[in-house]
Amino acid sequence: MPKRQPSPPALLLVNIGQLLTLRSTVNGPRRGAAMRELALLEDAAVLCSAGKIVSVGKTSEAVKDRWVQKHRGEVREIDCAGKVVLPGFVDSHTHPVFAAPRLVDFEKRIAGSTYEEIAKSGGGIRSSVAAVREAPRRELAQHVSRALGEMALGGTTTVEAKSGYGLETEAEIKSLEAIRDAARQWAGTVVPTLLGAHVVPQEFRQAPDSYVRVVCEEMVPQASDKNLAWFVDVYCDHGAFTPEQTEQIFLAARQHQLGVRAHVCQLTRSDIVPLLQYDPASLDHMDCINDEDIEVLARRAEISPGGGPVVTLLPAANFFLGQQSYPPARALLDSGIPVALATDYNPGSAPTASMPFVLSLACTQMRMSPAEAIVAATINGAWALRLADRKGTIEPGKDADLAVFDVGDYREIPYWLAASRCVETVLNGALLPREYEPGTAGG
Repeated sequence: MPKRQPSPPALLLVNIGQLLTLRSTVNGPRRGAAMRELALLEDAAVLCSAGKIVSVGKTSEAVKDRWVQKHRGEVREIDCAGKVVLPGFVDSHTHPVFAAPRLVDFEKRIAGSTYEEIAKSGGGIRSSVAAVREAPRRELAQHVSRALGEMALGGTTTVEAKSGYGLETEAEIKSLEAIRDAARQWAGTVVPTLLGAHVVPQEFRQAPDSYVRVVCEEMVPQASDKNLAWFVDVYCDHGAFTPEQTEQIFLAARQHQLGVRAHVCQLTRSDIVPLLQYDPASLDHMDCINDEDIEVLARRAEISPGGGPVVTLLPAANFFLGQQSYPPARALLDSGIPVALATDYNPGSAPTASMPFVLSLACTQMRMSPAEAIVAATINGAWALRLADRKGTIEPGKDADLAVFDVGDYREIPYWLAASRCVETVLNGALLPREYEPGTAGG
């Protein structure tokens, strides 16, 4: 489990032009009309102390607050001067444990090879395996730290981090330990996920069920016993794992008190219905979902106390792979299904740490409104990680995770394509030094 940093000094953010609190009476992930509700305040202030949000209101009220006046010398004041402040982004799907970029794959794709053709030729996920197996844990942890640092500079304060490039018990556990080591040096929050079932490794190509037993009988128990993972993920798709194999792994996760999530319907449609009995926190990618699946998820969202699984969309992968189509965000949203957005940060299909860029893609390529994209990247990402009681909104009692953008209107965040307009990031109450270099402690 990530190690808690010492409590930072109190912070008071004042003169906020637009404060997107995202406060709501909705119990569960946002869907339908609630995806467009930002609970915006103008000329606002936020007081943070001991890593938590203490109060939210008007600047004129905050500066007169008795506690603030009494402790003036102990409070660091940040003049947001008409800027936009929103909850720190929750990047609920990333793959940061790798040793090198996949440049050969990159060139092959430019030359016209498809994702599946590259995988069949020995590229893709399997090409990252040898390097991760050979790399010392310290080196892998440095890679994760660098990724976390880069994410924080763009306003991300909570990150789900997967293993998945080891594909053997020792290397998968080493990868989770690297995530733990990096998390201890970062002021933000890291949610570790075991993705031993990323693809079947080469040595098990003729015996995939034997590899599934390794995942179930070795990886999952060890990850649980050593407190290295909160979730177990499975890549359920053509060329990876079948729904039946996914169920076996989900059952093992449940037996070891770990949550589950799945990559599903990215390249081809998979049957998601059997997976729902395991209460997955999220179903990710979902490019190839059909109308029947949308109806099932919409009904689930209506009747489930927790709103059913969040559907996490990853448009940066579609962009980088040069695909003409994107996940059907509008069909999902208009059906009342809760949607989250994440980077899918990884060396093969989405080498980006930028949530603002993902918001731009969501608006321009998937026709999500700026408000819907922000909700998807904050509170619904928190629901996808089952951290909504702590993350994703700006209200008293929540973790002090804030992102300050040097723009006058929140719609500018996705509007300025591939631009870095984040000027301050607060991670669990700690202000990120702007001279910070990715790969250092970060707060």
